[in-house]
Amino acid sequence: MESTGMFENGSGSHQISQESKKLWQFLAACSASILAVGAGTALAWTSPVLPILQDKNNDILFINEEEASWIGAFLPVGAIVGALPAGTIADKLGRKKALLLLALPFILSWMLIVLVNAVWMLYTARFLVGAAVGAVCVIVPTYIAEISSPSTRGSLGAMFQLFLASGIVLTFILGTIASYRIIGIVCGIIEIIFVATFIFMPESPSWLVSEGRKPEATMALKIFRGNNYNLTNEISEMQEEAEKTASKKSSIFDLIRTAGRRRAILASLGCMIFQQLSGINAVVFYTVQIFKAAKMDDFAGPAAIAVAFVQVIMAGVAALIVDKAGRKPLLIVSSTLMAISLTALGYFFKLSDAKEDTSSISWLPLVSLVLFMIAFSVGLGPIPWMLTGELFTSDIKAVASSLAVMVNWFLVFLVTKTFASMKDSLGSAVTFWIFAGIMVVATFFEYFIVPETKGKTLEQIQNELNH
Repeated sequence: MESTGMFENGSGSHQISQESKKLWQFLAACSASILAVGAGTALAWTSPVLPILQDKNNDILFINEEEASWIGAFLPVGAIVGALPAGTIADKLGRKKALLLLALPFILSWMLIVLVNAVWMLYTARFLVGAAVGAVCVIVPTYIAEISSPSTRGSLGAMFQLFLASGIVLTFILGTIASYRIIGIVCGIIEIIFVATFIFMPESPSWLVSEGRKPEATMALKIFRGNNYNLTNEISEMQEEAEKTASKKSSIFDLIRTAGRRRAILASLGCMIFQQLSGINAVVFYTVQIFKAAKMDDFAGPAAIAVAFVQVIMAGVAALIVDKAGRKPLLIVSSTLMAISLTALGYFFKLSDAKEDTSSISWLPLVSLVLFMIAFSVGLGPIPWMLTGELFTSDIKAVASSLAVMVNWFLVFLVTKTFASMKDSLGSAVTFWIFAGIMVVATFFEYFIVPETKGKTLEQIQNELNH
């Protein structure tokens, strides 16, 4: 019998206060989200490291422009591959075991990067870490959604984006103060910290119920809800849901079988598509290069850190306000502000490319990117991941999550692989204006299509989708 955590040996029988039950939901969500820190470091690694490797005088490994673009692109390719089986693996092994196993490809990837002596090692490392990142994006939000009470589901769901942003800012800081190999070693240590903390956390109660392990599910739920909470009703709901799920094997076609599911998959995939077509990962991958293109070479490193740090702060703000402000209003405000900031950034590069004097507005790239990150972090960053966990019943959640994450990472690949060529062929101004136009479309989509899920039980959300 698998342990549900360090509280199984009797301490689960102690009275757990209202604050304690929320504390343990928070601790488990934070521990699982350490893998999101790992995903953030993997995403941002190219920004400080590729300029090092493209310097012909470096003593590690010289790479050319084409090799550099593939090093960036192999991560999203791996993420597509990793997302596909992630839901099924989490269903078979459990959320806890699946997440613990994901530390392995992360650590192997960083070992290859630290010991690199050929470009194929970098390709392999980026594909491996990409596969792990893709799986993390499926399983971590699922685990957090399943351990959370309705009143904390939005705030805890926003932890994923907060920790992802923390990984990005950590990498940017390391890029200014550490050597190539030290960056890789520190990034690898993050996964060791994850294993050391998450091994003590309980398994998802709803997964335990689905496996017929009701006593363990009750123990895990006591940790997350407290002894003063009526566990019977929630366990009964989990049991009923598990029986429904067990009676049918879901396929991708089940996502379009009813009107409610069609609306759910449209809203989920639409938000994921707009999240990536905002150009967010192109901005993260190429932040330093954007500032250099804006002739801010001396300020590029610190400015990149400032932009990423703003993302961390605002992701924290999103976690605090999402259950009060609601998903839909934050999405609309987010995409509107992103459209404005991308338009301003395009305007700066239009003047710059035309060789006009931009000294009076030299502050505009930094302000635009800071506004872009603020807007992204309170809306289009965290909320698509939340919606994937909220809009689907448990019998199709794994299929829906895997599909949503695959679409997301396919677009990461598309945007990051084509961003440089778009800038070269269309110019930076037009490239950013295209992203701005997409954000205008996103605003209308969010207003007319995306349902509000704030404060609603999963059953209420399903009723709304089907009417």
